[in-house]
Amino acid sequence: MELFDVYPLYDVTPVKAKGCYVYDENDKKYLDLYGGHGVISIGHGHETYVTALCEQIQKMGFYSNSVKNPLQEALALKLGKLSQCENYNLFLCNSGAEANENALKLASFETGKRKVIAFDRAFHGRTSAAVSVTDNPKINAPLNQQHQVVFLPLNDIEKVDMALAGNDIAAVIIEGIQGVGGLDQGTSEFFKALEERCNQHGVLLILDEIQSGYGRSGKFFSFQHHGIQPDIITMAKGMGNGFPIGGVLISNEIKASYGLLGTTFGGNHLACAAALAVLDVMEKEDLMKNVTKVNAHFMKRIQEIETVTLIKGRGLMLGVSFAYNVSEMRKKLIFEEQIFTGGSSDPNLLRILPPLCVTAEQIDNFIDALKRVLEKIENKKEQLN
Repeated sequence: MELFDVYPLYDVTPVKAKGCYVYDENDKKYLDLYGGHGVISIGHGHETYVTALCEQIQKMGFYSNSVKNPLQEALALKLGKLSQCENYNLFLCNSGAEANENALKLASFETGKRKVIAFDRAFHGRTSAAVSVTDNPKINAPLNQQHQVVFLPLNDIEKVDMALAGNDIAAVIIEGIQGVGGLDQGTSEFFKALEERCNQHGVLLILDEIQSGYGRSGKFFSFQHHGIQPDIITMAKGMGNGFPIGGVLISNEIKASYGLLGTTFGGNHLACAAALAVLDVMEKEDLMKNVTKVNAHFMKRIQEIETVTLIKGRGLMLGVSFAYNVSEMRKKLIFEEQIFTGGSSDPNLLRILPPLCVTAEQIDNFIDALKRVLEKIENKKEQLN
């Protein structure tokens, strides 16, 4: 049997990792400025995290949600405190797609409606409802296209008003900062207007914070930069630092009932231990403060590269735009400079999603490496001309 071949792979085989570095089978060290799609929040192999998982697996790895699990309650309390979202309730699941799936389902239950507003270049996952609100026809199978979705441009509240006029919208779903779509984001004015319109029309506002949450923007959730309060917040990625876990924060004005939502593996003992360790480290090491500090250093140093056309994003969720495709640049960064970066649906955008513990010195190493790579690319262009 062979693997189902759906991933284009770089010829690198990491076998261990620590902090902001991964090591291949030849013990070659790579600076990780991508964190496995922004999943690694507190750094690879953090002692607190490893200890928590080891201790929990020796006690119990899993049991179902049909019995009490005090770790879930501890996670809800600590998450509410650190995120300043104590007026929400927590539903635990396994991934970002599952979080969005449950959020959309809950909105439809709550409103009795089925149509959803999403935004151009959005990415919300690959499961049925989540992929239907993802702006990528290539991954949207005919089975998924039965969902009723209206895609609108970001920052155009007049088109939102037109879509809401039909009184058939269950939810508006929007990323705090677009990830796969290329680091675009709504303005504060747009987010506030969106919240106002949703309240006026009895529509639930869902903030997808799967990639932009958990401190990556410099605040716990990126919507907190805009002074709004969504009805539902979804999260995953950095939540477990690599252990599969997702969550939905649900306004306490939305009432739960038995069987409304459910999951087999969501909120299991190991997942909760991982998530609690992440929050402990974020709090003790003040990682959101580090995000703000390192962002300032990054923004200063990146100005030295004249071929950069635009910087997008916030905190340590950044996009660096160039006037040409960055695929060759990314390959050179990996194979010649041993630095992992990311791409997006914008072929000219280099995506930077390091662990939140990344240092200014490591950013310096990246900027210096990027300069060397760009010089080689420019020299190659000159030779071809």
